[in-house]
Amino acid sequence: MSDVRVRFAPSPTGALHIGGVRTALYNYLFAKQHGGAFVLRIEDTDRQRCIPGAEAYILEALEWLGLHPDEGPGSYGGGAGPYRQSERKESYRQHALQLVEQGKAYYAFDTPEQLDARREEARAAGDHAWKYDHSQRHRMRNSLSLGTAETARLLKEEAPYTIRLLVPEEEQIAFEDRIRGSVSFQGRELDDKVLLKADGMPTYHLANIVDDHLMGITHVIRGEEWLPSTAHHVLLYRAFGWEEEMPEFAHLPLILKPSGQGKLSKRDGRKLGIPVFPLRWEGDSPDDSFEGFREAGFDPRAVINFLAFLGWNPGTEQEIFSLEELVEAFSLEHIGKAGARFDYDKARWYNQQYLMHTPDAELAGMLRPLLREKGHEPQRDYLEAFAGLFKERAVLLGDFWTQGYYFFEPVASYDQKALRKRWKPDLQPMLEKLAGEIADAGAFDPQDVQAILQDFMEREGLKPGGLYPFLRLALSGSLKGPGLPEMISLMGREVVARRLREAPDQFNALLNPKDHG
Repeated sequence: MSDVRVRFAPSPTGALHIGGVRTALYNYLFAKQHGGAFVLRIEDTDRQRCIPGAEAYILEALEWLGLHPDEGPGSYGGGAGPYRQSERKESYRQHALQLVEQGKAYYAFDTPEQLDARREEARAAGDHAWKYDHSQRHRMRNSLSLGTAETARLLKEEAPYTIRLLVPEEEQIAFEDRIRGSVSFQGRELDDKVLLKADGMPTYHLANIVDDHLMGITHVIRGEEWLPSTAHHVLLYRAFGWEEEMPEFAHLPLILKPSGQGKLSKRDGRKLGIPVFPLRWEGDSPDDSFEGFREAGFDPRAVINFLAFLGWNPGTEQEIFSLEELVEAFSLEHIGKAGARFDYDKARWYNQQYLMHTPDAELAGMLRPLLREKGHEPQRDYLEAFAGLFKERAVLLGDFWTQGYYFFEPVASYDQKALRKRWKPDLQPMLEKLAGEIADAGAFDPQDVQAILQDFMEREGLKPGGLYPFLRLALSGSLKGPGLPEMISLMGREVVARRLREAPDQFNALLNPKDHG
């Protein structure tokens, strides 16, 4: 299937929701598995809803995740462009007029006020689902009801109009969905969709079909919210005489809230304190600004792995997949119909697995921007060793800082509960003595440090429980952390000795503030 061509076609109306990212991922995996092309098309015909910066956000998100389009706007290039629908406007108009000429679409001169009045009239009569369909079209102001002469007059006078699809009421529309099987609709159930708006721009339905055909799209993989619209799309393929080249359809299940009840929305992210966008989005107000997976500290590979399993299952026990392995294993047949619950704890688990198995040198490169933001530029070897110490403890990238900031700057706070339970001022000479021995030590690898500590405890008649907690508190402010010998070795003699000398005064001041006022 080397001729496979799929497209991801987002609208630049705001941040790219994580559900859209999953759609892009599934299209990418399918294309790469079959040696085909992954096309990015920007559907920006609704100019009023387009937001500056949204297209750039989409491109940045795809690049961060490693989902590089084979064709698309700007530098991606390709032979089927333009890849922004706003640059293809005249093509849509010509295709809409073609359908009118063939009697498969018609001009509608109804004003917005007239349409609103008709809806109100229907609501008053108890019809709350009024639609412009076969039962209503001859009651409305269009070329079917007005006749040829009046239509010609209105067109000559440049009266505003839309072009609507003429849906055959007796026709059955059936198609095979790669995920949902056989799907069918009756023409009498459908409304006469607007194809071309009064401003000359196409609706999604017309632009989608024309572009998919002209771009040679072979498979349409998209969210299930578009399933009802597919009936109109099939009718358009028939109307244009393109039914033989019609792509195969696959409609993906919804991504559900963490509770499993209802579709995941961007507001759920704010309410639950979880990211539902790939990257941070800065809106016009705080209520329309959101953190992303990247800013939350996720490895993009973990995000890809997590999203792949939101609806798809490989049929094996394997859970960790590289992007290349996903390409190999992916199939539309293993996508379920039921909605997939957005399990944020599972996303964190994936990220933890990736951090644990990332080589220290690579992980150091990921951490450097974070540390630079904090004002630190550690040496490469130091940062790699630090990454190795913490990577089995961290879940998100930010955890490296919150758990290990004291490797780069002084201790900011001490565990007072632990101090009250363990610290006594008469222990100060012990720490000062150890500080001197560490300052004078020769070799300082972890095994050397372990030998220094062991020798010190034997000479002082101490057990680990009588020394190690105070070392940890002095060096990090906490009883938690990596192995002490590794920790002390990486910090170095000077830092360790200084903190051991200074810590007792800090401890005493915290526990007896009146004496140190």
